[in-house]
Amino acid sequence: MQEILVIGGGVVGLSSAWWLLEAGHKVTLLERAPQVGTGTSFSNGGQLSYRYVSPFADAGVPLKALQWMFQEYGPLHFKPQFDAQQWRWLAAFLANCRADANRQTTHKLLELGELSRRSMVRLEAVVPPESFQWRESGKLVVYRTRKAFEAATAKPDASPTRQVWSAAECAAHEPALASVADQLQGGIYNSGEAVADCYAFCVALAERIAAHPRFTGFVHGAAARLVSAGNKIAGVETSTGLVKADAYVLAAGMQSRALAASAGISLPLYPLKGYSLTAPIRPDDVAPEISVTDFERKVLYARIGANLRVAAMVDMVGEDLSLDARRLASLTRQVRETMPHAADYGSVTPWAGLRPATPNSAPIVGPSPYANLWLNVGHGPLGFTFACGTASLLADLVQGKAPPFALDGLTLR
Repeated sequence: MQEILVIGGGVVGLSSAWWLLEAGHKVTLLERAPQVGTGTSFSNGGQLSYRYVSPFADAGVPLKALQWMFQEYGPLHFKPQFDAQQWRWLAAFLANCRADANRQTTHKLLELGELSRRSMVRLEAVVPPESFQWRESGKLVVYRTRKAFEAATAKPDASPTRQVWSAAECAAHEPALASVADQLQGGIYNSGEAVADCYAFCVALAERIAAHPRFTGFVHGAAARLVSAGNKIAGVETSTGLVKADAYVLAAGMQSRALAASAGISLPLYPLKGYSLTAPIRPDDVAPEISVTDFERKVLYARIGANLRVAAMVDMVGEDLSLDARRLASLTRQVRETMPHAADYGSVTPWAGLRPATPNSAPIVGPSPYANLWLNVGHGPLGFTFACGTASLLADLVQGKAPPFALDGLTLR
């Protein structure tokens, strides 16, 4: 049994803490905010997309990105900065924009997605799905251009959960799309995918963690740096003092990059700023029952409880959490056009979060250069989807167990 300090109280850190507790360790959790789950986990898209895991980096993406930046509804906004980390990340991202690299990463993320799905099912025994509004909605990706639709349907996929629908079938299965059925070429539907409230999941899981007999408590304080001694981490310097343990797990979202750098570790993370809108669903609204992704516009729609959650956009603007009025106005306009009767858009709550992304879209889980420091970082927009899976992998690795599949492409090396 080790005493382990988990750094980060978002969905990844909390999941890591739970799996380590269940593996027999004592765990303390360090979170800088007064409440868990209030960072990037707070108001994200809410989709648990275990099979829709296509990496952002792919052949043709650099050209598309240039086009997106000049489109009114473009999903990408790039602000060049005098920041070496931004340019290093971009160079590594471009190096991954190859079809072969995309295929390899997609295969690995599908393995991780299946592990994550099974791990979430295991967790249902202690965190009831209704406590975080979990619902198996299925996922429908709709395409507006014939080229994109044909490219998607041409990809080999033997999954029994996959169905290809015409535009008319998309609208028939999901009436919320009726207003844009004539603008669609078709869609691909996968059953078994789900939606849920990530923040509510964090709160519910934190309650179970707090009641665990091996949990030694929450420490609410800002981590300033990792203190190293030889080949080990000797403690974490925080706003409340030095916190020490036998081993440490870094799972602090974008803050992980600076903390790792304080110990001489370079993490290939960059913040991809995303926005979400949360609008209440009224009795007469036609909100989507199926989780929908508008492929070309990169907009996600999910009914979470009594609200419609819309998530979109990638802003490469550094660690800027401000709400860009122009970006929000653009997102609101296209949401009103796509699903005009889905929710009360006059009562929208906007939000922005920084998604810690790696150049190849794969999270980093496993050992670090220090013997007692473990990593669980870089989940990008799929933190909720992959959190339980990477937590399960991490617990196995800390125990010295072999992982259920090869981790090539998922480690710091």
